[in-house]
Amino acid sequence: CWFFSQFLFPPEINDSEGHPSSSHPALKGTSKWATSLESLLEDPEGVKRFREFLKKEFSEENVLFWLACEEFKKTQGKKQMQEKAKEIYMTFLSSKASSQVNVEGQSRLSETILETPHPLMFQKLQDQIFNLMKYDSYSRFLKSDIFLNHKKSEEQEENSPEAQTAAKRASRIYNT
Repeated sequence: CWFFSQFLFPPEINDSEGHPSSSHPALKGTSKWATSLESLLEDPEGVKRFREFLKKEFSEENVLFWLACEEFKKTQGKKQMQEKAKEIYMTFLSSKASSQVNVEGQSRLSETILETPHPLMFQKLQDQIFNLMKYDSYSRFLKSDIFLNHKKSEEQEENSPEAQTAAKRASRIYNT
């Protein structure tokens, strides 16, 4: 399926000028991920680790749906939109969906809307899933072994003799 392969390594999210988007440009890795779910979802490595965590919680379909909706918004052409909309519907929203997301029943889309797709057709459902992740899974992720072990390995890399030597060399270069 197209979006499962798309989101193993999601494309970088860029701002309107094509630069990597971030609300916290100086922060990296786990420090950035801990600032907000939005920051986590902007980082391909963060998405990978969050998916790993959600898989253990049996709710990976939430982030996959969110990512599929983000990709769908960029889709050009009615035929491509119809195909992708149908794939999102069949994978995440239909009663027979293989990776059904848990959205409010009354806000489910009917298959008839798939005939006339538009970029924001899944927005309400995507927002529901985002809020579910933000107020439920994300806080548990920040306390998880996956997050804490990644943070610990980052800190060890930063404190390694090689990193300190490089930092000292850089400070000598810039402070002369």
